[in-house]
Amino acid sequence: MEKALIIVESPAKAKTINKYLGNEYVVEASVGHIKNLPKSKLSVDVDKNFEVVYETISGKEEVVEKLKQKSAKCKSVFIATDPDREGEAIAAHIAEEIGSSNGNIKRVLFHEITASGIKAAMAHPKKLNTNLVMSQQARRAMDRIVGYKISPFIWKTLYYGLSAGRVQSVALRLICEREVAIRGFVPEEYWSITGEFQTGSSEPFFAKLMRVSGDDPHIPNETTAIGYVNDIRRQKFAIGAVDRRMVKRSPPPPFITSTLQQEAAKRLRFSAKRTMSLAQKLYEGVELGDEGSTGLITYMRTDSTRLSDEAVSQVREYIYENYGKEYVPKEPRLFKKGKASQDAHEAIRPTSMKYTPKVVMKFLEKDAYLLYELIWNRFLSCQMTPAQFEQISVEVTGGDYLFRASDQIPKFRGFLQVYDDMAEENGKEDEDPTSKVPENVATGQEAVVRDILPRQHFTKPPARFTESSLVKELESLGIGRPSTYALIVSTVIDRKYVEQTDRKLFATDLGIQVNMLLVEHFPNIFNVKFTAKMEEELDTIASGKQKYVKVMKDFYNPFIAAVEAVDKKATSIKKSLIEKTDESCEQCGKPMVIKWGRNGRFVACSGYPACKNTKPLPEDALDQNHAEGIVCDKCGENMVVKAGRFGSFLGCSNYPTCTNTKPITLGIKCPKCNEGEIVERKTRKRNRSFFGCTRYPDCDFASWDRPVGEECGQCGNPYLVAKYTQAKGNFLKCPECKEEFVREELAASA
Repeated sequence: MEKALIIVESPAKAKTINKYLGNEYVVEASVGHIKNLPKSKLSVDVDKNFEVVYETISGKEEVVEKLKQKSAKCKSVFIATDPDREGEAIAAHIAEEIGSSNGNIKRVLFHEITASGIKAAMAHPKKLNTNLVMSQQARRAMDRIVGYKISPFIWKTLYYGLSAGRVQSVALRLICEREVAIRGFVPEEYWSITGEFQTGSSEPFFAKLMRVSGDDPHIPNETTAIGYVNDIRRQKFAIGAVDRRMVKRSPPPPFITSTLQQEAAKRLRFSAKRTMSLAQKLYEGVELGDEGSTGLITYMRTDSTRLSDEAVSQVREYIYENYGKEYVPKEPRLFKKGKASQDAHEAIRPTSMKYTPKVVMKFLEKDAYLLYELIWNRFLSCQMTPAQFEQISVEVTGGDYLFRASDQIPKFRGFLQVYDDMAEENGKEDEDPTSKVPENVATGQEAVVRDILPRQHFTKPPARFTESSLVKELESLGIGRPSTYALIVSTVIDRKYVEQTDRKLFATDLGIQVNMLLVEHFPNIFNVKFTAKMEEELDTIASGKQKYVKVMKDFYNPFIAAVEAVDKKATSIKKSLIEKTDESCEQCGKPMVIKWGRNGRFVACSGYPACKNTKPLPEDALDQNHAEGIVCDKCGENMVVKAGRFGSFLGCSNYPTCTNTKPITLGIKCPKCNEGEIVERKTRKRNRSFFGCTRYPDCDFASWDRPVGEECGQCGNPYLVAKYTQAKGNFLKCPECKEEFVREELAASA
């Protein structure tokens, strides 16, 4: 009875904590949640003050029993689940289970898994924060009610198995509205004019036309542009105003959850889910050789840019010793608190300045190292001096025309020595030519026109969301919280409402249809303002300003009234979604209609269920040439293209008498066995497309990229793979020698 029990969520965290606290403590892991809402029922009793009924997660019975036995043998119990609302809820469930075994239960919050962080937390134990527990319970209850009350409506109107979510459906709405804006966008032509000038013997420089007769230039077409160009060439130009000034650029704040996800996506191409998984490992502890397991970063679910005085003091000392005193500002830098920030935790930062990226590199897998280095550099830079530039702006005037050139000359790099906050993943497109402004340029100098360059442009539609830009948008709108961003994005993708291609989020036809139904029939529920307001309501429970039952009633009463009103119209809404066609059923003669099913829209006989004839939409069916000349090897009838659960396939036209099927291949011989053909397949868990051999498992050829039946002109490999990047566009690449080609190059080498 002398030892104390500490309960954490993760076995990795348990191992790290054990090292620091020694033999006086026993550390056990709950391995995440021990209780959850059962999937088979609502589990929120709306008639009993929204009482929530949890059950022990299947498979966790042994964990719970072990915690009970351990707690009964210890003098006290410290529950150290993650320091957020979800962690508080897990702590409450653990306390409820072990309370009969040991009533001496305290709560500790480990914001960093280090010797000092753990000892400080253990020195200041707390009581369970009931307000946080009820806030998390309200979130779960709201999400469960919305999902279980709205999803059946979608089943009735589209098909069984679809689902809706309180927050995810609003994220879907943002993506769909952006999709509609892009599809409806009509580009408008406009032109810009750039002049190439030279003063004396200096190097030529480019300047952009900014004013015509004192107004912004309006150049809608080539005719207008050429007219200006001809007139400009007739003018004499001279240097007008020359403005030189010193400007500073301050470093960005340290990372919070959303900005970490955004920067990791932009710089490292990590998904939000991947970023949070790696950050969790860095927080819980990494094996550092003789030092054992050590937490490398502070808690990664935070919306605060606050830093502890100790951390700031240490980083300032590190900067002084490694970069010099000119890189250390006179006063520590403080950052403004965001309007929605709860400020419950520090920003995401390294736990100790002794664990430099160079020191820990050999102990980390590549992706974990890259993320740690990003966090390290951002933290280090946030306490460094600003970068300084000399900004030069030059006006070149002649007749009615004013051109302007600007340039920035670095004078002191400051924080840019560590972290370039303006780094972009791709070069800017469609830019006008630029060059350095001559240092000796002065007012009154003659500026000789070397060339005038008109350039055509078109206005561009709004950019599609990426994971990082969607997280940024959700944060700015007050939707979701640090612990939910990654789940929101992955959920809409997993539900097939959204597809991710080249890191951009595209609303699928199904996603657009579901969104249309939700927005049309529940306009006051699935909108940004309502969802943001509910987040604020959850915050009031956490802060103790409002009670759980009141917030739930304020949410539920208008919600259920809207659901009941719409539910009465579900049958008529479903009928309105069925589209008539001019086609008759070849089996029974009744009209064919377009319906929604598990694989999307399809053509079906209106005589269902008496007649079950179906086929894919003409525009969705694969090229019928795939089936031409292919006969069933069982009955001799023609094979036709059909739509199935895992995509299109060839089926016997004599179905259901003959049930023979074949995969639709790419028409490329397998480069490994030279017997089978390449076919597109799906992974079991994540439904991700890949390409494999029809002879699998006898042949295990597999490729994430689509093979193309063209030989590599460099090494003779029998196939290439299709690739795409924003910088290069579409191109082909050899998987063997890594040579890249465009089709013109292949044709030339043939």
